Amino acid sequence: MNLIIAPIIGVVALLYAYYKAVTINKVDVGNERMREISGYIHEGAMAFLSREYRTLLIFAAILFIILGVGIGWTTAICFLVGAAFSALAGFFGMQVATKANVRTANAAKDGGMNKALSVAFSGGAVMGMAVVGLGIIGVAGLYLIFNDITIVTGFSLGASSIALFGRVGGGIYTKAADVGADLVGKVEAGIPEDDPRNPAVIADNVGDNVGDVAGMGADLFESYVGSIISAITLGLIAFGDEGALFPLMLAAVGIVSSIAGTFFVKGNEGTNPQKSLDMGTNVSAIIVIVAAYFLSVSILGTARPFAAIITGLLVGIIIAKITEYYTSTEYAPVKQIADQSNTGPATTIISGLAVGMGSTAMPIIVLAIGILVAFYVSGGSADAAQGLYGIALAAVGMLSTAGMTIAVDAYGPIADNAGGIAEMCELPPEVREITDQLDAVGNTTAAIGKGFAIGSAALTALALFASYTQVVGLSVINLTQPTVIAGLFVGGMLPFLFSSITMQAVGKAAFSMIEEVRRQFREIPGIMEGKGTPEYKKCVDISTTAALREMVIPGLLAVIVPVLIGLLLGKEALGGLLAGALVTGVLMAIMMANAGGAWDNAKKFIEGGEHGGKGSEAHKAAVVGDTVGDPFKDTSGPSINILIKLMTIVALVFGPLIAEFGGMLIK
Repeated sequence: MNLIIAPIIGVVALLYAYYKAVTINKVDVGNERMREISGYIHEGAMAFLSREYRTLLIFAAILFIILGVGIGWTTAICFLVGAAFSALAGFFGMQVATKANVRTANAAKDGGMNKALSVAFSGGAVMGMAVVGLGIIGVAGLYLIFNDITIVTGFSLGASSIALFGRVGGGIYTKAADVGADLVGKVEAGIPEDDPRNPAVIADNVGDNVGDVAGMGADLFESYVGSIISAITLGLIAFGDEGALFPLMLAAVGIVSSIAGTFFVKGNEGTNPQKSLDMGTNVSAIIVIVAAYFLSVSILGTARPFAAIITGLLVGIIIAKITEYYTSTEYAPVKQIADQSNTGPATTIISGLAVGMGSTAMPIIVLAIGILVAFYVSGGSADAAQGLYGIALAAVGMLSTAGMTIAVDAYGPIADNAGGIAEMCELPPEVREITDQLDAVGNTTAAIGKGFAIGSAALTALALFASYTQVVGLSVINLTQPTVIAGLFVGGMLPFLFSSITMQAVGKAAFSMIEEVRRQFREIPGIMEGKGTPEYKKCVDISTTAALREMVIPGLLAVIVPVLIGLLLGKEALGGLLAGALVTGVLMAIMMANAGGAWDNAKKFIEGGEHGGKGSEAHKAAVVGDTVGDPFKDTSGPSINILIKLMTIVALVFGPLIAEFGGMLIK
């Protein structure tokens, strides 16, 4: 079986994404007002992306030179390709998402649920196919060119670097706008969400695309790439060239299965869109399961790797279901937060934090069991290399249907934007009912997607960590060594420091947004009567400037600290740092994502008519909870996923340098 098949399948994914984009462009945009509002959102999103990429160009150029001089110019070239592909995936996804939103709203008006779901999901599918297509073309193509996986790790570093900046920058942007729009619009002015009188409403809708389409796509792009590269690295040790071929073929089959799954996403009037999305996801998973068995037997001559892949898929599904339990309005945790909102914001915050903290237990237990099962079913008791390879394959298995997973996730913000456009353009109530139903499903898929991203991040980081130990020749991390303990503590601290910086960034940006919205309400005549036009662009500019300014320090932290610890204290201390960051990072990510999702849906639960409904004291308390939860679930939480993976890939890429020169402070 030839490696060339993998990049060819990647090209097929890109062609399918192009076909979906062309299909979306043929859908009618709607009336002039819809064109105008959609134009504001598209212009704001693309302007942010353009300014963000110009900023990141400086970072990429500096790191390119450092890599070229310190590691090798071929690795540096791979880094640039990874950064460029990650940026391209975000650009393609954002371009189409900001066109699909208005077409989804118009489709809901003219064609009902089925047509609206089709347009929104097609927009998400473009993002999904762009991510997996560019990912497999990059990894497989560079591996074919250089035939050295240690060089190709540069590609993963490029993807991870852009992903972290994209997630942090996008998260700061979207939450600054969201918090400003909610606190001044909903709580102070008493106007509905997505009301065109709110000056921050366009920035809020732009933020949905910046954070939840481009940011999320970049997050899973680097997880996807990182899992394949770590599996190739460990596969070469365990099975030779066949061990490298297997994860690439598995990823290729996953792309084909994801494309097949998209044909099963069809909505009918009166049915829950969630069932249709679940059908597409399940079909993709079944195809991968069947194909993985035959690939495992034919390429590696054993079914053991297949068992590890099944383990990864099951871990992903179970964590997604646990996440749904803690964040859906259907279950007790969210209802308990809504109940606590009757006694004010303080009890809302307390109950939300309790739900978030409690929600870490089951996913961690499932992850721990999954790691043990993947290791031992792969033959780890007899051959540790095969066991570690099994863990890496579990991550690849979980991400094999990433094309479909990302499509379902990216569908959410498109549906959310469609609802906002319907509100701002005063479309008939039945249109808003359809978009609200699509959006409600989108909230659940987004929460599940975050759980999936956290689980895949943990397995990917662990696999990359195993690859790091192989590169630097580290067989044991001795916890009696003071340097290892020092590294462990510093690593454990980093996710907290990182979250503090990103939370404060949202707070500062939101403060500026709130002041600007208040100023416009105060100074623009007739704005509350609908006669004055808000200055939307000023709010968009506040979010853009704040996001670009505040994303720099967290991004540099993830790159500089691992190299610094490795050079000063040695490879063992760096191993301790990575272990500490992995443990606390996964816990923090789960807690923040689930607490934020639960607060958000507790607010929506009350808005549905419970506890007095909109405008009640319980609703005001729930809005405060949601405001706290916004940066939890959309800025800091998802960014931690990338933090732990980026630090590990930095250690892997700079591993040869650290192995040779590390420990300067203690020598």
